[in-house]
Amino acid sequence: MKTTRYEVGTLLRDMGKIGVIYRTIEMGTLKTPSSVINWRFNYEIYYFDGVITVMGHETLMRLVESGAVQLIDGKAHSCVVQEDV
Repeated sequence: MKTTRYEVGTLLRDMGKIGVIYRTIEMGTLKTPSSVINWRFNYEIYYFDGVITVMGHETLMRLVESGAVQLIDGKAHSCVVQEDV
């Protein structure tokens, strides 16, 4: 199965602020004595005003598709990578 993911280094404009995808956080499971914690695929985004946020892949895709977040890149094909899941 293939999925679309944004590459580290992708620039974006979010509510007038410029940010960069700094890191990807892979999905997985954490087992502890009291519970199991599952997390999804996330992006760590650093904004140039100093704010850092973690945003889920599905959320970022939805925001880009709606136009609320714009990708900043002259070569749109370099912003997205296909990976096996």
